[in-house]
Amino acid sequence: MKISVGVLHPGAMGAAVGALLVHRGVPVRWLPAGRGPATRRRAEDAGFTQADDLAGCDVVLSICPPASAVDVAREVAASGFAGVYLDANAISPGHAQEIEDLFRGQASVVDGGIVGPPPRHDGSTRLYLSGPDAGRVESLFEGTLLRPIVLDGPVGRASALKLAFASYNKLTYALAAQAHALAAHHGVDEVFRDLAGAVRRDTPLGAPGALESAAQRGWRWEGEMAEIAAACTDAGLSPALLTAAQELFGRWRDHRDDEEVTAGELLAALAVTPEVAEPG
Repeated sequence: MKISVGVLHPGAMGAAVGALLVHRGVPVRWLPAGRGPATRRRAEDAGFTQADDLAGCDVVLSICPPASAVDVAREVAASGFAGVYLDANAISPGHAQEIEDLFRGQASVVDGGIVGPPPRHDGSTRLYLSGPDAGRVESLFEGTLLRPIVLDGPVGRASALKLAFASYNKLTYALAAQAHALAAHHGVDEVFRDLAGAVRRDTPLGAPGALESAAQRGWRWEGEMAEIAAACTDAGLSPALLTAAQELFGRWRDHRDDEEVTAGELLAALAVTPEVAEPG
């Protein structure tokens, strides 16, 4: 029997992941209601079929901004969906378990963590999976450009791995932005860029265009930092580094998907405007 898959709110990652399934002959549906022209264009380019609801879908893939993950799961659970629900969002293990509870006795939840860019090249992107039915999702993606890896353990294990990696990976961009902003404030930014490019060229500090690329995704990373902070708190670790990075990425919110943004604009957005004291 052929499996039918539903992809919720196909952004850049969701569209690329779903396109892999279309390429291997798996019918993929999406729900256009309330979605904008950019989402529609991605879904059409990926070969998805429009649908009014998730009826007939055996598997649903949720790939959305982290802050929306639980609400999206709640809507799908309320619709009566009873198949396999893959939450592949950058959420805390606690939220992954909350989503599992939403579907308990109704549908099977698989916890997923995507590491890497939208999969368009072999070996670039991994999908870590955990939960009792992780093997069912693994079989969907075997042999595609997205490498599925099943982890032993319950729902939440894949999310923990994803966030542990992201806590390092994304923080390097926050540190690089702060360093460039400090150099710019003191007028040594040109020399600093030359130094960073010579000594740390393969890192966010010295790679050309690294900050501009990060800023386009900073709105999503802001929510991801909140999820990692929550995971750290639950693990008895200080969330301070993550909450600071969350605040920094929040300053780039206005540059969401802005392909024309310059490094100078991004560094200016990091400046903290001093508060003016009220007259006494």
